[in-house]
Amino acid sequence: MNRPRLLIATRNLGKIAEIREFLSGLPVKVIGLEDLAIKVPECEEKGSSFEENSRSKAEYWCCHTGLATLADDSGLCVDTLDGAPGIYSARFAGAGADDRKNIERLLTLLEGVGEGRRGASFQCSLALCCPGKPIITFQGLCQGLILKEPLGESGFGYDPVFYYPPLGRSFAQLTPEEKNKVSHRAMAFQKLRAWLVENPL
Repeated sequence: MNRPRLLIATRNLGKIAEIREFLSGLPVKVIGLEDLAIKVPECEEKGSSFEENSRSKAEYWCCHTGLATLADDSGLCVDTLDGAPGIYSARFAGAGADDRKNIERLLTLLEGVGEGRRGASFQCSLALCCPGKPIITFQGLCQGLILKEPLGESGFGYDPVFYYPPLGRSFAQLTPEEKNKVSHRAMAFQKLRAWLVENPL
């Protein structure tokens, strides 16, 4: 029996591999945008929140391909910066900035800010759009603190400066297995997985 395809609205092969792991054992075939036989223009992110961006990406690719589509948008929100970098997490230091430059800008903005005011959260919104059905979203959140300097070699993005108090380490000091039990994306995917068990594609 052919498994229904679930399109992941990304060209990031690492992210697709991670999602395959999150959804392993379910009767779905996870594919990415690079697996499509058709060429479709990229979807612009114009939303003002993680949920708006994930919903618009899922709807866009579902409409253009006719496939059940999953999209996610996630990032870091720092309390004392009024939620920044937020939806601009990937380009916080400007277009084309890498992880190191984004972290440098964040730490510069937090210079002199005491430990009691360095609260932050990683947030994730997943949106699932199936042809002819309403879009469903799943949220995940992980609370932590921003360190004064990077620690650890694992992970990506802001992981080296995101300290997770329950485990006493930065996200970049956790093993992938540890991170995938507590991260914002793990929380959202646990909800999605439970929904897919009850509502197969």
